[in-house]
Amino acid sequence: MSALEKSMHLGRLPSRPPLPGSGGSQSGAKMRMGPGRKRDFSPVPWSQYFESMEDVEVENETGKDTFRVYKSGSEGPVLLLLHGGGHSALSWAVFTAAIVSRVQCRIVALDLRSHGETKVKNSEDLSAETMAKDVGNVVEAMYGDLPPPVMLIGHSMGGAIAVHTASANLVPSLLGLCMIDVVEGTAMDALNSMQNFLRGRPKTFKSLENAIEWSVKSGQIRNLESARVSMVGQVKQCEGITSPEGSKSIVEGIIEEEEEEEEGSESVNKRKKEDDMETKKDHPYTWRIELAKTEKYWDGWFRGLSNLFLSCPIPKLLLLAGVDRLDKDLTIGQMQGKFQMQVLPQCGHAVHEDAPDKVAEAVATFLIRHRFAEPIGGFQCVFPGC
Repeated sequence: MSALEKSMHLGRLPSRPPLPGSGGSQSGAKMRMGPGRKRDFSPVPWSQYFESMEDVEVENETGKDTFRVYKSGSEGPVLLLLHGGGHSALSWAVFTAAIVSRVQCRIVALDLRSHGETKVKNSEDLSAETMAKDVGNVVEAMYGDLPPPVMLIGHSMGGAIAVHTASANLVPSLLGLCMIDVVEGTAMDALNSMQNFLRGRPKTFKSLENAIEWSVKSGQIRNLESARVSMVGQVKQCEGITSPEGSKSIVEGIIEEEEEEEEGSESVNKRKKEDDMETKKDHPYTWRIELAKTEKYWDGWFRGLSNLFLSCPIPKLLLLAGVDRLDKDLTIGQMQGKFQMQVLPQCGHAVHEDAPDKVAEAVATFLIRHRFAEPIGGFQCVFPGC
């Protein structure tokens, strides 16, 4: 496995970097649809996949935090879905439609702090401990002292947070745990090179369509249907680019402020900020979260994760894009039957986006095997051992 593929365990990078000078897009033969056929990169609203949306208020020491959740289903266990770093709850949209058609369950897809549409007072704190507490607080705010049975399902960083949440017993009604394509050993190996990969991504996009196109052609999300709904949660409009007049006033404000500086550096700084504003006007969309600034928390997300996962006293499922991602502790644990594992080949790191039907089948089979949920629509378990 390449170093770039290993880097995928932070849940946010493309499996292939953009070509130099391509503006983030690749134009290989694989992406061609034939003469006269053009792919549709327009964004799709969340309401095509989820039934409802809610902002959940949580009281804490610093005040009120508001967590965005997307929901579907009215019966059965709650599948609480936690996305990877830099992504959002919308990354679970296509999976949600697939799983609710197979088993009776309720979906709650959560925007973790500093991601998506969630708003918190202390957006700088992305420690595993804080984010795990957030998950427990959201469950309590939604369901009170008697929450329904909950299964935690997390991708990459979200998988790590799911394990920390389960290990700390922050969801008392927890009945199962699923990690998707996150393994401690591989993730820790990738941390040293993560900043370089983040710097290789485009910083801005001309439009939502441009961002969606980049995500598919770069390989970050290999499923166009998922990218069209998911990328909306990853990017935002640059601040201050609401109108040409607004942009002009910001530039003028920067110029006035810098007139007070020394003569030598004045013109250089002025030109740089004017250039930055011109870039924002031409490319008004940027990433919602600056992942490079979260580096101090990366180690805490993943160190000790395998043993934490193995020690959780509930049924566990591990879904991987490749068997070579297993580290020593998980290999031994798998041989001892401590968890169920399913490898889904021909997927990128965003397994649940690239192959939502396969992930839904694996999760539905797990739920039915353990009698956590009832099948619907004539769904039959599809994997060996069912």
